[in-house]
Amino acid sequence: MTSETAALTLENVLYEKEGAIAYVTVNRPKVLNALNKATLMNLRTAFEEGRDDPAVRGVILTGAGDKAFIAGADISELASATAVEAETFSRNGQAVFDLIENLGKPVIAAVNGFALGGGCETAMACTIRVASEDAKFGQPEVKLGLVPGGGATQRMPRLVGKGRALQLILTGEVINALEAYRIGLVNEVVPAADLITRSEAILEQIFSNAPVAVRLSLEAVNRGLETSQAVGLSLEASLFGLCAGTEDKKEGTRAFLEKRTPRFVGQ
Repeated sequence: MTSETAALTLENVLYEKEGAIAYVTVNRPKVLNALNKATLMNLRTAFEEGRDDPAVRGVILTGAGDKAFIAGADISELASATAVEAETFSRNGQAVFDLIENLGKPVIAAVNGFALGGGCETAMACTIRVASEDAKFGQPEVKLGLVPGGGATQRMPRLVGKGRALQLILTGEVINALEAYRIGLVNEVVPAADLITRSEAILEQIFSNAPVAVRLSLEAVNRGLETSQAVGLSLEASLFGLCAGTEDKKEGTRAFLEKRTPRFVGQ
């Protein structure tokens, strides 16, 4: 990857852009890319940049080095935290992960090693998770006398079901990439050498579709999961109607009938 622009200079996160893809890399390899307060703030800044840049249509999130995506929260910082400070850290992390989940653009987690605790929670906030064959996943917070604080108690049951989520959360067990794939925690498992290439290929496949339809499909799924099926279906119908009024819908249906590739403009 040759970076077209390095739009941001951040202490613990690298932000690079090539074409329509922003690459966000947690860059603390000496501590296995553990999340501390500064790193969470850097992630917020990086994803706000990607969200607000109209040239960016998708993001790939990964970790520096070959051992960890994000190994979890920075325990050295957490060990001395008071109850109030810990709750603030949890809420700040949740806000960043909500930003990632509701970015309005697809975010691929390219999980290249340990994704434990807050690292697993970061990955679950992403749109799609692609894992290298040596990736590891888990929520070991109970081993530290804590509950997960970055969304695992909510996102994991939605991804893998209540029973499997509770087993992982209550045992603190660490699972490998194939088991994570089997239970639906990750979308695909690929060789480490193919991780970024495969993530880019998925985004390029998404980019070939109508941008407004992609954004509203993300919204329909994310918002629909938070409500009843009846309300979700009503939302879906409204967004379906909204799409029907776009230039891209006219182009997409015309191209289909004319048996040609559509040229979407995002309007």
